[in-house]
Amino acid sequence: MIRLVTTSLLYFIVTTTYAQSYDLVILNGRVMDGSGNPWYYQDIGVKQGKIVKLGLLKPMDGKEVIDARGKIVAPGFIDIHSHADGNQGHVYGLRKDHPKMKAAHNLVMQGITTVVVNHDGRSPENIDDQISQLERQGHGPNVAVMVGHNSIRYRAMGEDFRRKATDVEINDMKRQITDGMKAGAFGLSAGLEYVPGRWSDTEEVISLVSAVKPWGGVYIVHERASGSDAMWFLPSRDLEKTTMLENIEEVIAVAEATGVTSSATHVKVKGADYWGVSTAIVNLIQTARNRGVDVWADQYPYNTTGTDGYTELIPGWAIERDRWRSSLTGSADDNSGPETTFKDALTKVLDDDEQRTKLFLDVKREIERRGGPENIVVFDYPDQSFIGKSILELSQDLDISLVEVAIKLQREGFPDRPGGARLRGFSLSEVDIEILAKAPWLITTTDAGISPPENPPVHARYYGTYPRKIAHYAKKRGAISVEHAIRSSTSLPAQFMGFKDRGTIREGYMADLVIFDLDDIEDRATFSNPHQYPEGIEHVLISGEYMVKNGQLTDNLPGRVIRNTESFRYLGGG
Repeated sequence: MIRLVTTSLLYFIVTTTYAQSYDLVILNGRVMDGSGNPWYYQDIGVKQGKIVKLGLLKPMDGKEVIDARGKIVAPGFIDIHSHADGNQGHVYGLRKDHPKMKAAHNLVMQGITTVVVNHDGRSPENIDDQISQLERQGHGPNVAVMVGHNSIRYRAMGEDFRRKATDVEINDMKRQITDGMKAGAFGLSAGLEYVPGRWSDTEEVISLVSAVKPWGGVYIVHERASGSDAMWFLPSRDLEKTTMLENIEEVIAVAEATGVTSSATHVKVKGADYWGVSTAIVNLIQTARNRGVDVWADQYPYNTTGTDGYTELIPGWAIERDRWRSSLTGSADDNSGPETTFKDALTKVLDDDEQRTKLFLDVKREIERRGGPENIVVFDYPDQSFIGKSILELSQDLDISLVEVAIKLQREGFPDRPGGARLRGFSLSEVDIEILAKAPWLITTTDAGISPPENPPVHARYYGTYPRKIAHYAKKRGAISVEHAIRSSTSLPAQFMGFKDRGTIREGYMADLVIFDLDDIEDRATFSNPHQYPEGIEHVLISGEYMVKNGQLTDNLPGRVIRNTESFRYLGGG
């Protein structure tokens, strides 16, 4: 009897001890560890936010248990081009004191556990203040920050930025970069198609990128052009233009001259007249890498660009867009109301033969740049019969030219909207997207922010990027493998950024994990109804804490700011 009691007590002590071994155990999952290798069965033990055990575990080993039988367990997705912080013209972001904003629901629900922010060359004046506010308020995903070239250029040059920077101004920008790197930034972001970065030359960029080299930093650049010309180019006005291929050559030149790890961000081939150039892009980058240049690229997996779909076929000069836009927020006594602005300005242009010729030239170019008339679709217009139709279909239905369709939309559409309608141009080719996606150095990103609670029109990438990469390009089209899709979203971005403890399922790494059903995973966001969460994502954990549990969002804020000093040390020099 005594022996029986002793045995039972011993069993109780042993099982109780086992139960305290891990905060969480994930059992029976098919692990895709981020390396690109095929899945394998592996149990995972998590304690104090880290993966501490890979091996054969039992339910009694954990305080909490996830039975991942039949599911894929992968590292959390790392988005190296995110607008989640909201400081770049986005009204909403991680620093807004709103539960949905701080938790970043639309991002974490697609499996994102880490975001890199301050892109396209825009960042706050004080990186240290930005980081402090993030840490003080709390946030869902982990965050790493960049220093923005456009922002520091504007602060160094003021309004006189339509020229090359002087040595004094470049030194001022270098000082600002150094301050940002000291605060914990990971490198320099640039938006060379935007103001004021578009007036910088390659020499200036090389000089500034060199300033992140001693810190082991990275360079991420929004292209000077994404097709055969830049978004600002107008054939009626501009003589000089640049192309996406020239942009790739510049990124390579910067990476080669500085030795800094560099990415051509959200790389694309925009415009029907430029489709097919993806092969040349891949060849340029691969050739550079073959000779030792540390150059990469990233991509969002959609065939349309632009956040909100407000494609404008009428050039701003023809409707005095900037002038009238400012008047829309004027006082109630302002007589230049929006109902008479864009339409009247356009009428004046049409009444002038010389101006009319220039207008037609620019509109024709814009239609071509946006993917051609068959790929520009109306999503919102007062006449409901127009919605869902392409510019080509409207031209045929109304028996007018393509340019006349654009003019009609402006003159008879919404009076307070440039262009008169909400259009979206599907300006990218699926063939180019797939060719780029197959490259071993191509990283998956969203180029998306946090969706505001008012649910305005946004790009579907806000909700579906990572599930789409798996469901559409791997499962449905077979352009890449599921393992490749996972690698491009996890270990590859971690390697690029220099993150040392995430991006792979490995003992000692942070327990940033996503568990999904490979049969069910699907992006549901569309361009007519983008505010839809994907299917198939069952659990998302950040530092072992649930952001998504059993397919349901939580309001937890387990994210932390990742500082460059955690990934690399100051190398000195430079």
